[in-house]
Amino acid sequence: MPRRSLLFAFALFFVACSGPTGATNGSAHILMGAPSTLDPVAAGDAGSSAVIAQLFETLTAFDAERELRPALAESWRLENDGRRVVFRLRPGLEFSDGTPLTSTDVVRSWLRIIDPAAPSPLASLMLDVDGAFAYVSGSADAEAVGLASDTAANEVIVDLVRPAADFVRIVASPTFAIVPRGVENDPHALSPSPDFVSSGGYRLVEETPESLRLEANSKYWAGEPPIESITIVTDLNGRSSVSAFEEGELDHTPISGFDASWIAYDDELGPRLRQVPSLSVDYYGFDTSRPPFDDVRVRQAFAAAVDWRRIATLDGADPAEVATSMVPPGIPGRSDVDRVSVHDPSAARDLLAQAGYPAGAGFPTVTLMTGGSPYDDAVVTELERELGIDVAQEVMGDGYFDRLQTDPPQMWNLSWIADYPGRNDFLGVLLGTGATNNYGRWSSPEFDAAIAAALATTDETASGAAYDRAEEIVQRDAPVIPVSYGDGWALSREGLLGAGENGMGFVRFAGLDWAP
Repeated sequence: MPRRSLLFAFALFFVACSGPTGATNGSAHILMGAPSTLDPVAAGDAGSSAVIAQLFETLTAFDAERELRPALAESWRLENDGRRVVFRLRPGLEFSDGTPLTSTDVVRSWLRIIDPAAPSPLASLMLDVDGAFAYVSGSADAEAVGLASDTAANEVIVDLVRPAADFVRIVASPTFAIVPRGVENDPHALSPSPDFVSSGGYRLVEETPESLRLEANSKYWAGEPPIESITIVTDLNGRSSVSAFEEGELDHTPISGFDASWIAYDDELGPRLRQVPSLSVDYYGFDTSRPPFDDVRVRQAFAAAVDWRRIATLDGADPAEVATSMVPPGIPGRSDVDRVSVHDPSAARDLLAQAGYPAGAGFPTVTLMTGGSPYDDAVVTELERELGIDVAQEVMGDGYFDRLQTDPPQMWNLSWIADYPGRNDFLGVLLGTGATNNYGRWSSPEFDAAIAAALATTDETASGAAYDRAEEIVQRDAPVIPVSYGDGWALSREGLLGAGENGMGFVRFAGLDWAP
């Protein structure tokens, strides 16, 4: 996720439940970041998606073992040689206010993703649907999109431009969550209130500057969640999450790797330490649409000048977290081939000279803008030392994501968390020509063809070979450079059940409970 994840490296969120008191009164507390939006189609960050996933349900979902499970859809089938997916909804589905949830609501919610007036940051996830590109680009109307509702059969019919078995996995993304009628016309429909209407396990009933309060949805398809009320704590007012945990205010909280290193040896906290996996990659990118990074030789020079493997360990990261490709471990079918550029400053200087900048002479000052990466200083230092060029640094907080979308800096950094566990979510979704998350505006017909070939077959060997070709092209042309993979740590109080992370930045609150 920049469903989405876009998804920043420091925006990994973890679930937390209250301690013994909460276990008896049916309440829970969760430390998370405040969402920037509650609208599934507007979300582009992991924090928002983590909250949205609790309020609005999808047709399919991933469990803590990353296995695809039915959610609002009880089953699905492929037709027309894989070019059609038919989802059958569970009978008797309802929104939290008792209004029927039908196949028409699914089509309406999904069309909002590609609304030409306000497309989702993750609209690219819909572009395998027939007619979706024409609709989102304004050259066709909604009737041309290959989405249909069969209310009599309680089915949603999706026609695709090519065989795409991944689609049933893609729609597990919170972007595809089903929202109540009228959301598109009522700006207050997603505001916290006692009348909040949801399709997920919880309703959002109250918001304060420090928290969000959720209440269980009695109409939830899987039954009313065991924990009646969950408070999402969004602000500790400067206090340490470890201290808040020790004082009983938090029962499951994210902590830093530094804290984890000493907590592992603490008699009291050590047994409560949990490692939390994350299907994420931290990477640098270039604006390839204008000089100097429209020249592939310049990008290759930058890729070879920096010892990316070394800088990935500067913050004490585990060697397993050093990136070898854009696709992180844990993604099904991932290749183990190392696709990170070889550190070769001499070759980098030759490439820069071939591009017309011998010893860096005449090279324009470029700006590296990030949201604040621990690697920035090392990257700038090595580029100046090895290539003799000036790189300005700038850190941008609020508005960084919008800047990437509208006017990307010459060089930037981002962390991407999986929308769904598939190789294409780290390749075609991020780097395909015209993809909404292709912030460097790179375009490669060769890469696009490899992705299309990977998506057009259900043969895992053929698909894997095509994805391998795509990764080779990324390594060669260096539109982006992966640095590290995400992982996290949490403190979890004894008795918490069902808090397993699925690697995509959130857990399903509806599955939480306390041990008897």
